[in-house]
Amino acid sequence: MYTLSDFDFDLPPELIAQTPLPQRSASRLLHVTPQALRDRIFSDIEDQFEAGDVLVFNDTKVLKARFFGMKDSGGKVEVLLERVLDAHTVLAQVRASKSPKPGSRLQLSDAFEVEVGVRAGEFFTLHFPPEQDLFALIERHGSLPLPPYIEHAADGFDEQRYQTVYSRHPGAVAAPTAGLHFDDALLARLQAKGVQLTWLTLHVGAGTFQPVRVEDLSQHKMHSEWYTLPQETVDAISAAHAAGRRVTAVGTTSMRALESAASRYGGELKAGSADTQIFITPGYQFKVAQRLITNFHLPKSTLMMLVSAFAGYDQIRAAYAYAIAQRYRFFSYGDAMLLERKS
Repeated sequence: MYTLSDFDFDLPPELIAQTPLPQRSASRLLHVTPQALRDRIFSDIEDQFEAGDVLVFNDTKVLKARFFGMKDSGGKVEVLLERVLDAHTVLAQVRASKSPKPGSRLQLSDAFEVEVGVRAGEFFTLHFPPEQDLFALIERHGSLPLPPYIEHAADGFDEQRYQTVYSRHPGAVAAPTAGLHFDDALLARLQAKGVQLTWLTLHVGAGTFQPVRVEDLSQHKMHSEWYTLPQETVDAISAAHAAGRRVTAVGTTSMRALESAASRYGGELKAGSADTQIFITPGYQFKVAQRLITNFHLPKSTLMMLVSAFAGYDQIRAAYAYAIAQRYRFFSYGDAMLLERKS
């Protein structure tokens, strides 16, 4: 039985990537197989695919989800949207010297203010002006919420690069970072090779950066995220399984959505939309993908546990030790791994 301490490791701070490389697909790629660790360049990943293989991407789009404003009492507030609930309501973290009261108002820009609704655990519901478009207000007046370990404020380059080239559906407050390595040219080469590109949407929440704080993993409460799995993606995966072709999830968010969808129906993958709080730890039996493309993750994070479950705990420990020794770049703007599922 694994505990939280089993997923800790020491990372030299200088290996935390603060900016992306000039070219998306120029990142390094560590190919982790049961037999060996192989150093590659991400643009060469096309060599690891054959016609009929399926890639599953998360096409969520990152919102400009951070606001700095004032309470109606005059106190300063910082607001980080966690989730869009409906056309005019969001769930958000609100940081202030004193928590706002329900019914009070927050001025988030010169153009609009929001009303504070009920509290939901660590979050508040905020009601945006009903006569204005919620997503337009967020895009126009918010700022990009870079991860807490990136030490500069988001600029125009970040607004381009902390977004996948195929992002379509706004709703995330963090990027599905494995997808940041794909550029249009690489996607075109994969398609030309006969690799099928498929899509799902999982809106990544800020909880993805939260470390687990309990040693007993069974006591951890997983954050909730919303996903949509289209029928055409289910059909492509089913056809690949039937033909003996490989399915590769691009990112832990794609993997979580696939496993959540399959787990709802006893292992059978079905299309649909739902909330997921799936918490994957070693011992979990994966049902959908044979391979996973992913970045390097934070110590003691649920994502470290997921990749350890997928590729094997000892294999991941060895891969991370090797990556640190070889000076790979870590976290959202860092390098990537291609993992084979432990048999």
